[in-house]
Order: sequence, then C-alpha cells, then structure tokens
Amino acid sequence: MFEIIPAIDLIKGQCVRLEQGDFNRQTTYSSDPVDVALKWEKLGAKFIHIVDLDGAKSGSLSQLPLIEQICSSTSCQCELGGGIRSLKEIEGALEAGINRVILGTVLAQKPDFAQEISVAFGPECIIAGIDAHNGYISVDGWQTDSPIKVSDLATNLFNSGIRHFIYTDISTDGMFTGPNIEGTKMLCESFPEANFIASGGVGSKEHILSLLDLKLENLEGVIVGKALYDGRVSYNELIT
Repeated sequence: MFEIIPAIDLIKGQCVRLEQGDFNRQTTYSSDPVDVALKWEKLGAKFIHIVDLDGAKSGSLSQLPLIEQICSSTSCQCELGGGIRSLKEIEGALEAGINRVILGTVLAQKPDFAQEISVAFGPECIIAGIDAHNGYISVDGWQTDSPIKVSDLATNLFNSGIRHFIYTDISTDGMFTGPNIEGTKMLCESFPEANFIASGGVGSKEHILSLLDLKLENLEGVIVGKALYDGRVSYNELIT
C-alpha cells in the first residue's frame, strides 16, 4: 500500500521546516512535536518521518529524549534520521521506540558500514537516505556536496544488503514543485528487489498522482512536510 508519510523535523525541540535543507530558511510550526505527531495519527497516518536536524548538522543524534516521547505517545511506525553514524546511536534510536533508522552521511563516507549494520540489525530496520543534488550525494545535513553519484551509492548499498531507501531531491524540497519523477523511477526500476520512499517537492494532490501513475510496486510511499504545515494540502485530501 502506498503511504503518505508526514514529516516532523526537529530543531531545539520545535517542529520546523527548511527550504532546500537551508538552515537559514527555517519556519517554525509548533513548540510541541508530540502534539503534532498525535495530530497526524488522528488523521490516519500509519508512519511518521522524524528528522533530528540539530543532529544532522552536528553529526550526532541530539534530541533522543524528545524522540522517545513522540514514539511512546503514538501508535504510528516512526522512522528517524539525522546525525546517526554509529552502532551505538542506532541501538539508542531503536531502544527509544524508533522502528526504522535512516542513515545518510555515514553510508556515503563509510561504504563498509552498510554491510556491518545489515548483519547487526537486519534489513528491515535500516533505511538508506539517498540525498541528491544535481545527481550527486549531499552529506552533513545537506550542507556539503560529495563527488559520489546517486547511482553508484545506491548500487554499493544494495550490494551490501540494504533493501530500504528514501530518495530526496534536495532542489525540490520545500519548493512545492513536485517530486523528481525521473529520478524516482530510475532508482525503483534499477533495484526492483528494494523498496523506495520518495521525498521532496510535494505541493498538491496531483504530485501524489504523478507518483502513483508510475505504477511501481516497490515505491512504498512519499514523505510530505511543508505543504501540510502551510495548509497547501490536507492529509485527508492526499489519502483519498
């Protein structure tokens, strides 16, 4: 089933959104992220996408007590990314109630780590974040572009046992211009045995339909953030 996954991005305990990952283009929406999570659950969300933006920027998970509160307050499945770069931090996130841990920078910088975590935790609780900018991977909370091509990283991670991916086109994130359809299609068709979640750019029901029109069985869903918080679309509108 194709899922609409609301995003909760955290900075200093508040629910915020950034445009194109730029920390200087921040909008704060709530000082109570737990209440926000309960709102999405009440509207029917089965999954919530949580990002510790402070952790993504600093390189170390930094809001775990709040994240644990969110997990314990809702029955939604929660996935978490942002600064998670060690086995200990993965364990801490899972113990806090997170169902799937998202890893980005560490997998780009230490490819061998993918196989290590696949063995240690199994493929179902790990998601690789494919954060793309002009066809190349961005790291350090999207603050740094790397020389690694999207296709090369995806291939290496799949060969190391990773089976779940989130594909984000940074240039579309928070811009309401629609997801990167071609990039999403390329990855899904290149790795039919893996599962993908699209992210970035959703601003209307039509953008959701454009993903569904691809008829890709391994496209699990899409993450939606700023469009929901700005009221451009309602959650009920996107799921009907």
